[in-house]
Amino acid sequence: MEKSQWKWLLVSIGFSALVMGGVLYFTVDETTVEYLSRVNPFYLILAVLLHILSLGFWALRIQKMSASLGYRVGFKHCLNLVLANMLVAAVTPSQAGGEPVRVHELYRAGVTVGDATAIVIMERVIDGIVLGAAGAFAMLFLGRYWSSLASGFSGVSFIMYAAWISVTIFVLIFVYSVKNPDYLKRVLKRISRWIDRRWHLRRFEQLLGTIDREVDNFNRGLVEFVNHGKSGLVWGFFFTALFWLSEFVIASMLLLGLGQQPYFIESFVVQLVIAIIMMIPLTPGGSGVAELGATSFYSLFVPSSIVGVFVLLWRLILYYLNIFLGLLPSLSIMRREFLARARKHR
Repeated sequence: MEKSQWKWLLVSIGFSALVMGGVLYFTVDETTVEYLSRVNPFYLILAVLLHILSLGFWALRIQKMSASLGYRVGFKHCLNLVLANMLVAAVTPSQAGGEPVRVHELYRAGVTVGDATAIVIMERVIDGIVLGAAGAFAMLFLGRYWSSLASGFSGVSFIMYAAWISVTIFVLIFVYSVKNPDYLKRVLKRISRWIDRRWHLRRFEQLLGTIDREVDNFNRGLVEFVNHGKSGLVWGFFFTALFWLSEFVIASMLLLGLGQQPYFIESFVVQLVIAIIMMIPLTPGGSGVAELGATSFYSLFVPSSIVGVFVLLWRLILYYLNIFLGLLPSLSIMRREFLARARKHR
């Protein structure tokens, strides 16, 4: 991570801590101590293990998708790049900063830049399709729970419909760009020229040449997926479903650990809405937005005296633990890159 990224990490953590402090201030009372006396550590530990398991599913997704394109990338390397990705994702809106890390580390494992980019983008596409399908399932088959949530917050349905439309448009543009790579080149070049007019990019002509080359590589990787990597897509959907399922169950385990009902179905709907909100680029790592969203939604069925503690534990696992787990792999990558540059300049 660069110095500016470390600065944004501190901003993200500070904003999250500030919002979390406000949530605790308005929710903790004398009844909270009584609730905390019922804490069951078993379920809290299980929640942490579920999150670690979900990161393992993510690593397996990358490994299988890479294997379908003919690359042998070890599970340890995949897990390492997932963890490093989580640290950078914590400082970027909609966690988009993790994609370049995954592409870079796949390249380091012998995957071409085009194929690595194709794998990472397909991950995003699969995430969108799985979350969109889960949203459709929630609205069609969990109507009573959806209605109770939507009645508490009128904007919930709007967010879901907007998310569906956005995912659909993204998938259509994605499919069109696969069939017409020249269209993608024109779009990227227009964006580059727009940026150049404002910030005067260095080596602009070289950048345009790079766009031509990498779009061709990217297109070849996607065509390879469609023609020869179908098994990777199947594995991708399978491990993506397992990833989100294990992530969504964490909240219910925390509720059980705090002596509450698990509210599996209600929690599934709430986690789905929060996951989609987190995809909107609002704040670095979704800090502040996630805390406020979870507090607002869970207060509909969790006692106010314990909802703040619940949200704190939830964010400790899904946000602060990610930062902690990502520190060592990120520092290892930085050390490797530093040594490589030093050898190059000898």
